[in-house]
Amino acid sequence: MHSTVTIVFGRQRTLELQVDAQPDPAAAEAARDWFDNTWAALGCEPLRPSGKVLLLDKVMGVADTLGYGTLSQDGAKAAEFARQAVQALGKSRITVDLPGLTVGF
Repeated sequence: MHSTVTIVFGRQRTLELQVDAQPDPAAAEAARDWFDNTWAALGCEPLRPSGKVLLLDKVMGVADTLGYGTLSQDGAKAAEFARQAVQALGKSRITVDLPGLTVGF
C-alpha cells in the first residue's frame, strides 16, 4: 500500500513522506511497540495535563522530538517514522499537525 505521511511543523515547515507498507496485524503491534520504545528513549513528555498518553500523542511527540531538521535531512529516520506511523495507525494518508496538536487521516 502506497502511503503518505505529512508532518506540519509550522508555517512553511512541512514534510511529506512517501512509504510503501502492507497492512499486517503483527506489523501493527510491532509499530505500536516502536512508538512506545521510541517515546521513552527520546524522553518525550505527555501532552495532556492528566498525563494520559495515547498512541496519537506518541506519534506527535516522536515527530516533534525528532524535529524538522532530523526528519528532513535523515532519510532513513524519516522513512522509519513514516512506515511505523502507517503500520501503527492502519491508514494510508496521515497528517501530523504539531501546531494544531492533531493527527488526521
